[in-house]
Amino acid sequence: MRITRDLAIPLAEVDLRVSRSSGPGGQHANVTASRVEAVFDVAGSPSLTEEQRRRACARAGPRIRAVAQDTRSQARNRELALERLRNRLADALAVQRPRRRTKPSRAARERRLGAKRIRSEAKRRRRRPSEGDL
Repeated sequence: MRITRDLAIPLAEVDLRVSRSSGPGGQHANVTASRVEAVFDVAGSPSLTEEQRRRACARAGPRIRAVAQDTRSQARNRELALERLRNRLADALAVQRPRRRTKPSRAARERRLGAKRIRSEAKRRRRRPSEGDL
């Protein structure tokens, strides 16, 4: 299963469990095991480097789970669960670039203060006139 451009994990490392789906569905839901749960053991995976393992454990925990019970088809739910697992693992492994501090431009500050002045004036005009204003 391809996670990123340069990382793929074998499906043998993903534990797939099926069970009966909850919710509506009538007799069909009572007899078919269409709910699929995909579990990936991050801490014990030989496919990940030590750095990837550390990052994924810090962000998503030692085990990543994805569940699908959206459709009546077990095969389609399996695809959905694997796709959700892939997305969670990719998010956990993504390297976030450090934020560069910026400051608002002079024009942006002036726009903000101008808008505050206009808003203040509008609110001031709504007030009841005081004795000195008459």
